[in-house]
Amino acid sequence: MRPEGAAHPLATPLETLGTRAEFLADLLRGLARAQKEIPCKWLYDARGSALFERICDLAEYYPTRTELGIMEQHVRAMAALVGPGATLIEYGSGSSLKTRLLLAHLADPWAYVPVDISVTALAEATARLARSFPDLQILPQCRDFTLPLALPAKATASRRRVVYFPGSTVGNLHRPQVLELLDRIAVQCGPGGGLLVGVDLLKSRAVLEAAYDDARGVTAAFNENLLVRANRELGTDFRLERFRHLAAFEPDHGRMEMHLVSTVRQSVRVGRQTFPFEAGETIWTESSYKYGPQEFATLAALAGWRLEHSFTDARAWFSVQYLTRP
Repeated sequence: MRPEGAAHPLATPLETLGTRAEFLADLLRGLARAQKEIPCKWLYDARGSALFERICDLAEYYPTRTELGIMEQHVRAMAALVGPGATLIEYGSGSSLKTRLLLAHLADPWAYVPVDISVTALAEATARLARSFPDLQILPQCRDFTLPLALPAKATASRRRVVYFPGSTVGNLHRPQVLELLDRIAVQCGPGGGLLVGVDLLKSRAVLEAAYDDARGVTAAFNENLLVRANRELGTDFRLERFRHLAAFEPDHGRMEMHLVSTVRQSVRVGRQTFPFEAGETIWTESSYKYGPQEFATLAALAGWRLEHSFTDARAWFSVQYLTRP
């Protein structure tokens, strides 16, 4: 419990502890590829995180409300699977709505470790949960969860550790990356640990494409904000009026893709380099894989994880799965 009046542990003027040098390196590397791309983690600065929260409230964006409905119906069973005295490690803290629901039903949780690349989103989530759970030990980590993460000693002192990975964010990772992440989670959790993960399921192209290209243009603003951020933090000269948002379902790969399309032939300066764009050429900014009902569990089994329970909605649009690694 933080002493009254103490400074917030993440009170800092820096937007993210992912460095500008890392951001620049990712842009230089990604824009040099035949298919230009920028890792989707850079979508989440303060404005990007705020725009994503708005996306979650849109009528077209089904994942958040569907997952929340599953949580509300089955949270007691999920909390029982997590078990008493556990440290809960969450990847991507977001608005913490689902987290608050889960924490409220856990039996004597040891600690909560939110992990997020945006220091602003992390600080806000930590402050909200500290008010709701004043006796809970909260240990925020401003990190990229796709990279190796050393947990604070207070978190590893618990008898059991469980990773909570909601929101279908696991779908942003290509399958080899999922296997690498599952291996790291196994190390983090140790013997007897678990993983509670949100998995978006395959459905019609129309539903999927509307969810990633809403009528109000919020998702477009979220995607285009990546260029705004690059201009602000790195001094690049992307001209927003020369790019447009594109979202399309790729059935051969079972994924939604988001791109920024160059509408004209142009050049963009990044650091000391210049990158040419043809009209119609794209920057690939995000993938979101959609899984068949048993597909994610089959993939996780390759990394030694076993599906213990799967919770889903009546339409089978989304699932929350609990896995262990014997």
